[in-house]
Amino acid sequence: MKRREAVRLLAVAPLAAAFRWAPESVRQAAVQTRAALTRGAPYEPKVFTAHEWETVRVLVDLIIPRDERSGSATDAAVPEFMDFMLSDDPDLETPVRGGLAWLDHECDDRYGKTFVASSDAERAALLEDIAWPKRATPEHAAGVAFFNSFRDLTASGFWSSKMGIADLQYQGNSFVTEWRGCPPEALAKLGVRYP
Repeated sequence: MKRREAVRLLAVAPLAAAFRWAPESVRQAAVQTRAALTRGAPYEPKVFTAHEWETVRVLVDLIIPRDERSGSATDAAVPEFMDFMLSDDPDLETPVRGGLAWLDHECDDRYGKTFVASSDAERAALLEDIAWPKRATPEHAAGVAFFNSFRDLTASGFWSSKMGIADLQYQGNSFVTEWRGCPPEALAKLGVRYP
């Protein structure tokens, strides 16, 4: 299973169970982010520092990179979405910004540089240690908690964006003039047929 598919599966889980924030605030953030980007002006983060902004942009693209199907998380304006979410929910700001600081401290301990300044292989090694909660060691518990929440926020931002909805190949919200029944291949897969 590709990383994009695994993250997509996380995103389509029930939002109420997967995220601390209400689905309405996710929709609102997506709408406001889209509106800000269509104005054409470069986005100025309201919560993140310049260094945090750069770190967020690198990290979201490691979680959802550009592939043959669609663009990356930054292409879908996920960092802008996150900045809005943090400005809208003060309880979210501290864990996210604290987690970004944790990444830098961990990279400094390991490699003597920040997460952004680390090589691709160094970043991958760190993320490998925190991306799989069942395999993580107790000393990485803070990193695991941060990364799980950050990955969820990334997925929420991506799949609530126009690009993410296209990536899901979402077919809803369209008028069907004539219902012809369930497609034969779906009926066959389910092992049912019309009488």
